[in-house]
Amino acid sequence: MSRRTSDALHHFRPSTRLTHLGRDTAAQHGFVNPPIYRGSTVLFDSMDDLLNDRAEFTYGLLGNPSTAALQDAWSDLAGAAGTILAPSGLMAITTALLAVLQAGDHLLVTDSVYGPTRSFCDKMLKRFGVETTYYDPRVGTGINELIRPNTRAVFLESPGSLTFEIQDVPAITEIAHAHGAAVILDNTWATPLLFDAHGHGVDIVIEAGTKYLSGASDLLFGLASATEKYWPALRSTHLALGSTVGPEDVFLCLRGLRTMHLRLRESERQALDMAHWLSQRPEVTQVLHPALEQHPDHTLWQRDYTGSSGLFSIILHPAPQHAVAAMLDGLQLFGMGYSWGGFESLVTPIDPGAIRTATSWQANGPALRFYIGLEDTQDLKDDLDAGFARLRTAQTAP
Repeated sequence: MSRRTSDALHHFRPSTRLTHLGRDTAAQHGFVNPPIYRGSTVLFDSMDDLLNDRAEFTYGLLGNPSTAALQDAWSDLAGAAGTILAPSGLMAITTALLAVLQAGDHLLVTDSVYGPTRSFCDKMLKRFGVETTYYDPRVGTGINELIRPNTRAVFLESPGSLTFEIQDVPAITEIAHAHGAAVILDNTWATPLLFDAHGHGVDIVIEAGTKYLSGASDLLFGLASATEKYWPALRSTHLALGSTVGPEDVFLCLRGLRTMHLRLRESERQALDMAHWLSQRPEVTQVLHPALEQHPDHTLWQRDYTGSSGLFSIILHPAPQHAVAAMLDGLQLFGMGYSWGGFESLVTPIDPGAIRTATSWQANGPALRFYIGLEDTQDLKDDLDAGFARLRTAQTAP
């Protein structure tokens, strides 16, 4: 299947398209997978071709057949005019912001945003003369009251990757566009398979391929896709920054693309099983998972999303730090580390209130963020059950 004939795949379902997008078996001498193209220099047939850039690929920094395969596949999957590839999810975010902002502009950012995104806004963008205002992720149509004459962009993250608020994306995009502002969304939790961000009006959509596109916790990768209106600015900013990705990482992402729908489906099933189980635990006061009916944004999630992934948080009843440490330090199957989307389960203690500025974090007890991997859920429950026993023992110890 040639990448140039991907239009013929549009009527197929996502799992079928993921199997065939970004492959050109004729150009690959019949082999199923695109090869890894390494190289900086591209040779031209003539001086005239060189002077006029008359070639599909002109220099390694500007792309090669491997990167083009992944860009075309992702653009098709996301319903975008084009996609840039970045060496990390954060680089995709910063490139998107720089593509639409300049000195004197005002930026609105959800208060539930990924910490490094906030850091970039508060430090780098501030140095460049861009003012950032943080807003309640549940603001909805109230975003209209926050937009100024110089507001050039609204940055969303839905759900928030620590506290899992679902934003009313259609309402926010409609208002932002009425004021001439671009809308950028970090869609890493859902991927295009679970939330059609461009279809809901978002102009630039971010994906940390580090997570589900990789699926194995062995690479850093970012993607940003744009609508026709914003694609030229995103592409030119990407080229100006000289941001490029390694060919082996592109190969691994193309490989991960083929099974992403299966892993997401299993991740959803496993995480929901664990979320329901945790919601019945006496040590847990709240489970923050938008697919659960008791979640305050469940109706929005049900309206806009076609599924859920494997990341969610819980709030424990009040417990001292040493008791939480006793619980977590003894776990056998849950690793403690950043990121998610791989095959292994993870848990991290979180304190969202430490970085919030527009809203207050209302939780009486410590919070934990879980990523549920591909282990047997009964084994995961047994591991946590023993952990909760350590928590209770440490709380009552003299």
